[in-house]
Amino acid sequence: MTGTAQVARATAVFTGIGIAAPGGLGTAAWWAAALKGRTAIAPVTRFDASASAAPLAGEVRGFVDKEHVPGRLLPQTDRVTRLALAMAQEAVDDCGADLDALPQYTTGVVTACSAGGFEFGQRELQALWRDGPKHVSAYQAFAWFNAVNTGQLSIRHGTRGASGVLVSEQAGGLDAAAQARRQLCKGATLVLTGGADSALCPWGWAAQVADGTLSCADDPERAYLPFAADAGGHVAGEGGAMLVLEDADSARQRGAHLYGYLAGYAATFDGARTPRLADAARLALADAGAEPGEVDVVFADAAGERQADRSEAAAIAALFGPYAVPVTAPKAMTGRLLAGGSALDLAAALLALRDQVIPPTPNTARPAADCPVDLVVGAPRRGPLRTALVLARGRGGFNSAVVLRAAR
Repeated sequence: MTGTAQVARATAVFTGIGIAAPGGLGTAAWWAAALKGRTAIAPVTRFDASASAAPLAGEVRGFVDKEHVPGRLLPQTDRVTRLALAMAQEAVDDCGADLDALPQYTTGVVTACSAGGFEFGQRELQALWRDGPKHVSAYQAFAWFNAVNTGQLSIRHGTRGASGVLVSEQAGGLDAAAQARRQLCKGATLVLTGGADSALCPWGWAAQVADGTLSCADDPERAYLPFAADAGGHVAGEGGAMLVLEDADSARQRGAHLYGYLAGYAATFDGARTPRLADAARLALADAGAEPGEVDVVFADAAGERQADRSEAAAIAALFGPYAVPVTAPKAMTGRLLAGGSALDLAAALLALRDQVIPPTPNTARPAADCPVDLVVGAPRRGPLRTALVLARGRGGFNSAVVLRAAR
């Protein structure tokens, strides 16, 4: 199927983007940093990590909570919810829709969050242990929960339609967008979607270190090296992206700016010894009515761990051929943001389609010989770009893939 025919068939279009991630607060600032290809990874400052084997993180610097969140919400929200509120406000402002003017039950919120309000939960557990149950905040009932971002965003923006949360670690941002598309197919007009995570606190850090895949390097430019021969794990980060997904006909009728279409999606789950990322990519292309030769860029999951990188490179090479399609991993600038990571990749891919430029993969000079991919490194690479494939894998066996089509 041609690109023109696919756009005519597509019903879900992205019209708004909001970003809070390492490297830049706000979409314009973050995208400018991504195109420069400089790492935003640095020593942890949100808590004392000096005794940890993993000393680095991707933090959202310059985020002042009270500048983005009403004072009444500060006592009842975790850092991750405050980031989500800021991103969502930017996305809603960017899309230009008057949500209050839309039919009451045709707008919704579908987000992804893997860790929930970890820092809030840690603080209240400490209060419980130190002072007893009467000193635990009543907001602990929901502030720690994975679904809290969806709830707070729904309240803030007055959305009363079908909503939900996806929990599939790094794959979650793609899964949330796909669920949002399903709601549009069922009659929704506009859905706020995306992913955010922030677990940069001692409790959250302990869980991530225990996984065994964090890099122990202390040099920010050598810590997270996707597809490199000396890759030694990933760096954890916080933040993500929120996006507005709309019914295409409704968006055109109101004259909205269109970033791109969510043309295809698929998810698979790994077998006992069989990675199934390649199957997810094939199924997503089939859902989009696209052939592999139509894909102009792949935004890789890019685990930064040798076996996982080899597996992903093999999947990409099997689908497209060795070195046959440009591959990029701008997340090497930010670290892996759990559910926020794939949502941020969606935003990056949409911005790449808009500006006809592929952001580079920071830090990695060249891919290893056993990773036969055309990795974009050093500097941005110009288009033309009409179709992007975004890949994500969540710990535990989750695989997701999304095909995006340019809005032109």
